[in-house]
Amino acid sequence: MSHHQPDPAPGAEPERGFVVAVLAPGVDETAELGELRELLRTAGVVPAGELVQRRPAPDSRTYVGKGKLEELKRSFAEAGAESLIVDDDLDPGQQRRLEDAFKARVVDRTQLILDIFAQHARSAEGKLQVELAQLEYNLPRMRGMWQHLERLGGGIGTRGPGESQLETDRRLARRRVGLLRRKLRELEKRRSVQRKARERSAAPVVALAGYTNAGKSTLLNALTEADASVDDRLFETLDPTTRGFEHDGRRYLVTDTVGFIRRLPHQLVEGFAATLEETLSADLVLHVADASEDDERLDGTIAAVEAVLSEIGARELPVELVLNKVDLVDPLRRRRLGARFPGALQISARRGEGLAELRARIAARFADRFRPVRLLVPYEDGRILTELYELGAPIEKRLDRSDGVLVHARLPEREIPRFAPYLIAEAAAAEARGA
Repeated sequence: MSHHQPDPAPGAEPERGFVVAVLAPGVDETAELGELRELLRTAGVVPAGELVQRRPAPDSRTYVGKGKLEELKRSFAEAGAESLIVDDDLDPGQQRRLEDAFKARVVDRTQLILDIFAQHARSAEGKLQVELAQLEYNLPRMRGMWQHLERLGGGIGTRGPGESQLETDRRLARRRVGLLRRKLRELEKRRSVQRKARERSAAPVVALAGYTNAGKSTLLNALTEADASVDDRLFETLDPTTRGFEHDGRRYLVTDTVGFIRRLPHQLVEGFAATLEETLSADLVLHVADASEDDERLDGTIAAVEAVLSEIGARELPVELVLNKVDLVDPLRRRRLGARFPGALQISARRGEGLAELRARIAARFADRFRPVRLLVPYEDGRILTELYELGAPIEKRLDRSDGVLVHARLPEREIPRFAPYLIAEAAAAEARGA
């Protein structure tokens, strides 16, 4: 599970990880460990064993209590595990004591998720954000674990006066953090330019948000006939993917975003601003949920996504709940879901069921944004026609007449004042139609 490594090669032995979790009384062990197993599967780690301790809070020194630690050491050795996977965030002291006790690598929940993000980042921006999140996570934990900084010129000959190797490493790491932040700011500027271009075309932007594995990428592909990656793994999509579709001559843009999980580490909520910012610049959020989950888990995932949306400031945006994977659900369950989520559309992205209704509902959301107008553009003002076409506005009809070009178009409300001099009144339009 070393950083920036793809999944183990076919011949390679996958890493064996032993899972430990401290759960407060009343916490659902099945849901909690189910998600961790899914994370391990995505990271290419084989679970070698599990141990759960019930206590109100983890031990501040060694995460599990003293007696449990001895039991954990025995189980770890018997299972032939190579790393200890902790279903929690450890502070640097806890991590160090556990590493000393097990003489093995200890990976906490944030590290595991960062590792998966490292395997899945595709774009330059995704990779920079993963590296930044990893550096920020590792800075307080640095203790000779910085071999990968040597390629940046660490090691002998780079030490400042009176600096230990660790101080040098920290300085190099901080310098690298500064560099990554600058690069990300440049990319952000470039993205906002692209966003403004999209806004000018007034094509409404719909962001797909949802728990990881709810079928967002499959829905993106089905709506837009695109080909985003849809492997059945957590975090398959890290970089925002935007595609378009047309409905009744209007164009809509759909953006897929990173899958959410419960307790998404805050470095990632910050670090993955890229995919989440795409959600913020959307006009509508489609919250995709997996209808095949049981009630408790479905409620949990819906609540988790709503929490992250409000954390990134997307609470003001209109949200449509879409229940996906209804092809896996029996008719009775469908009726119950209909009663529990009255406004939600039930669809199957894989089978194409309900997609026509979904497109129509998206269109209805934006219907009032566009107004049908008729314009008469004199030939000497030809540039006005060019501007109309650049808007990406649907031009339904165009008629060349002796006094100019008659255009029937649907214009975004906010653009109408710009073309006011060329608008023709309804009576004149009727006359023109007869012409």
